Amino acid sequence: MSTTVTETRTVEPVTITAETILSLFPDIDTSGDALEGHDEEQIRLMEEVCIVLDENDMPIGTASKKLCHLMTNIDKGLLHRAFSVFLFNDKNELLLQQRASEKITFPDMWTNTCCSHPLGVPTETGSNLPDSIMGVKRAAQRKLDQELGINKEQVPLEDFHFLTRIHYKAPSNGQWGEHEIDYILFIKANVDVHANPNEVQATQYVSPDALKQLFEDPNLKFTPWFKLICNSMLFEWWQHLDSGLEKYENEQEIRRM
Repeated sequence: MSTTVTETRTVEPVTITAETILSLFPDIDTSGDALEGHDEEQIRLMEEVCIVLDENDMPIGTASKKLCHLMTNIDKGLLHRAFSVFLFNDKNELLLQQRASEKITFPDMWTNTCCSHPLGVPTETGSNLPDSIMGVKRAAQRKLDQELGINKEQVPLEDFHFLTRIHYKAPSNGQWGEHEIDYILFIKANVDVHANPNEVQATQYVSPDALKQLFEDPNLKFTPWFKLICNSMLFEWWQHLDSGLEKYENEQEIRRM
């Protein structure tokens, strides 16, 4: 009787370093002056390590959140990975947040439930799409807790639905901006919100019609990525939240906006 031995291989996480970025972008702006006068906690968060990408969403290195969001570096091509969570309650209302005044980029603007970045760590980094999706889902759990006080048990990983990726660039002001490949995640869950006031100054649930009315209010400002998503596919996706959403899930191509 013969025995078949099956070889088991361990796939090592992709190794990406800040030194790689300095070699790829030798003229990168690393000055510290940009953070002077800002909130201390938000300055600390600017030290988080983002995943730097090529145009096809492949990790090529890491850089701090600060370096990734300076327009001087964005204009040189620095691109990083991000995610946007759209959380709906059992009434199919979308949870919005208004970003805190302390935020360094896009302060006081209304946006979708949670927008942030997976970190350059093995549990949140991926060099293929399935691993990258799992990484951003873990990051989404982490940030929903940190920003909105939503316990991870209320938003289990298996309940997140990945729809697509959006590549966009947008300035915040003359100094800061975004240049991201943004993973769009939907989740339907009833959650307890305990917003972190250093991150979020207000929240509200909206129906599609209520959101459209908010867009007509000249006194309200919205983040550019949220407006891009709303003006393209959000309302169509929203209509299929309970039936037919699967035909929009796991899109392989990156949408360039």
